[in-house]
Amino acid sequence: MENSHFFAMLSRMKYITRWGLMNNTNSENISEHSLQTAMFAHLLVLLHNRNSKNKLNAERAALLGMYHDVTEIITGDMPTPVKYYNSDIIKSYKEVERIAGERLVSMLPENLQNEYSDIILMENKNDKELIKYVKAADKLSALVKCIEEIRVGNDEFKNAKLSTERLLNDMNMPEVEEFIESFLPSFSLTLDEINN
Repeated sequence: MENSHFFAMLSRMKYITRWGLMNNTNSENISEHSLQTAMFAHLLVLLHNRNSKNKLNAERAALLGMYHDVTEIITGDMPTPVKYYNSDIIKSYKEVERIAGERLVSMLPENLQNEYSDIILMENKNDKELIKYVKAADKLSALVKCIEEIRVGNDEFKNAKLSTERLLNDMNMPEVEEFIESFLPSFSLTLDEINN
């Protein structure tokens, strides 16, 4: 069996810090963020499945969430104001992400590359609906970060919270609304308040 650097490279997710332009009281890396995104995506799809005849694969959504930011190992975390500044930058950055994803996939043994290519590049047409839930989960994770920072007195995240709430609202997804109603308030509580 050939030597593969793929998982050694993925282990470096813990070194890629998010929110690079913001004053953080607690730093967050893409490994932590990806786990939270995966858990939230899984739940959002379960909520969808409970209320829909069109059942989706919640485990696949969690898997896509786990890998959704792995290209940032190569690209770094591009701050949102820069990443979405204009259509030219958006298009160029998507191409950079695709190339980074292909580079990561190339680190796998050849007989595994097709399996992971679908996950990392997110180009499988069958995943289109799931990717919508992963994107919502990604935004929910960002919202949680904003709430946690504001809760400890860091006003740096007030505008980020408002813009993230707008983005989530614009998604018009009942599952997101249910998450916000049922799960989000607890992120404003202390440990003692959660335990009582």
